[in-house]
Amino acid sequence: MSLVESTMLELGAKAPAFTLPNTNIAYGGEHVSLEDCADAPAVLIAFICNHCPYVVHIKESFSAFARDYADKGLAVIAISANDADGYPADGPEAMTADSRQFGYTFPYLHDEDQHIAKAYHAACTPDLFLFNQDRKLVYRGQYDDSRPSNGIEVSGGDLAAAADAVLSGGTVSLDQKPSIGCSIKWKPGNEPDSQG
Repeated sequence: MSLVESTMLELGAKAPAFTLPNTNIAYGGEHVSLEDCADAPAVLIAFICNHCPYVVHIKESFSAFARDYADKGLAVIAISANDADGYPADGPEAMTADSRQFGYTFPYLHDEDQHIAKAYHAACTPDLFLFNQDRKLVYRGQYDDSRPSNGIEVSGGDLAAAADAVLSGGTVSLDQKPSIGCSIKWKPGNEPDSQG
């Protein structure tokens, strides 16, 4: 298991546009784009996958977070960019099953050619990007301090604090810690030359 930290993309960066196939057809259409969230006061783009222990560790909490914050106006879109040929457990059919199992109430998109993960400078799973109403980046980093083996309870506290601030029109703290998790499983020869 190759652990990496998120690249901590520069705050204020504009959210790259996308349209990708959606595997959680109970929420969203066959394809979902960033523009589908045009009316939302904030958008969270979460790069996750099915099998990574660091994602598995937060799945139930993250699913509850998304439900709770949808009522507050936060749009959540999850994206899996892992190489489904090399890691079939992260393929579209498994993504649909995962959405059902964990009660995802948000689109779960498949970035097959990995160009959206590259556009966001995503490096690991989970990798979280929170954008304000102008679709400028206000938070990137960890869900919370909990890790699969550190004994800290999963709370989503870091992400929740940032979401509360942006949704209330406040200022998101600049004290942001990188996420850590499994590296995105790039297709052979498709690894980014530089994530910085």
